[in-house]
Amino acid sequence: MTTSMPTSGLQIEHEESGAAPVISLSGALTVHALASLQAGLKEVPQTSVIDLSKVTRIDTAGAWALADLERRAAASGGRLRYRGASEAAELLLDTVRRAMPVAEPAPGTATGLRALFEATGKRVVGGYDFLRGLVAFLGMFLAGLFRVVIHPREFRFTSLVAHCDDVGLRAVPIVSLMAFLIGVVLAFQGATQLRQFGAEVFVVDLIAISVLRELGILLTAIIVAGRTASAFCAAIGSMKMRQEIDAMRTLGLDPVTVLFVPRILALLLMLPILGLIADIMGLFGGALMSWIELGISPSMFRTRLVADIDISNVIVGLVKAPVFAVIIGVVGCHAGMQVKGDAESLGRMTSSAVVTAIFAVIVADALFSIFFAEVGM
Repeated sequence: MTTSMPTSGLQIEHEESGAAPVISLSGALTVHALASLQAGLKEVPQTSVIDLSKVTRIDTAGAWALADLERRAAASGGRLRYRGASEAAELLLDTVRRAMPVAEPAPGTATGLRALFEATGKRVVGGYDFLRGLVAFLGMFLAGLFRVVIHPREFRFTSLVAHCDDVGLRAVPIVSLMAFLIGVVLAFQGATQLRQFGAEVFVVDLIAISVLRELGILLTAIIVAGRTASAFCAAIGSMKMRQEIDAMRTLGLDPVTVLFVPRILALLLMLPILGLIADIMGLFGGALMSWIELGISPSMFRTRLVADIDISNVIVGLVKAPVFAVIIGVVGCHAGMQVKGDAESLGRMTSSAVVTAIFAVIVADALFSIFFAEVGM
């Protein structure tokens, strides 16, 4: 049987010969004859001989059609053989065979303890890579800070002032309100508990130590982490999405010096000030509630505060502020640099920056508490 393809110049002849039928191809086996070739070979037995001696020309598309037919025959348990192919045709067929995609077997899904260990291992490795990235980013910031110290003209003072206003001045209302309410709550709860033992006067010590050592700076850092880490990540991530950071590098500007150093340095300057404001407002709220609930006058509160509370409590609280500032700034800027080219990535990294910054601040505060307890402060 002979099938003629006049539009493509390709002819396909089927001949029954012995155990394996012979399919003779003649004409140009090119991309123009691809549809005709596939239709003509659709019903070819899985074990056949394909005669290419009359093929005048073969290109990559024709070689791919033959290789695909050969692969499907092998998957069904058959085998195709070629005869009469020229050296160029054999070489092209071999090249196409090697370039054909190979389906990789789907990896087996782990179950039971193996799945648990595998997931735990991936999380541990991922956490290690993340910490290594943060440490590397901290090193970049320190190198950039050292560079602007040596070359002050490269430092952008206007950017520093703008970021100080953003992360510091604009955060004063929410920090003050938070600290005031914390002082009120501590005084109220402390009065309720200490009244049972007739020790209401010790509520001053409770408020002062709690606010000055721990809650004032810790809650301030948490609020700043929520405001500032997200803002840093969103700003830098948006610039990366718009390829502005690549443009800065093209212009010879260092993103570390221009973007990261002013932001983190602004946090270093403003977080201790915000912590001090939180301490004052917390004590004010506690004194007001003590006066209302327990009848402890402001003068008595102040006398008790000065007499019984050591200045080391204030130092312990404010010493944490620079460390918290570096943690928040590095986490926010690092998350911004991890943003990809879509809005979904920006939202995901912004949320991750807030969660990571708050978690890291709480862990650092716990380590500080252990350290100061060991040194007797």
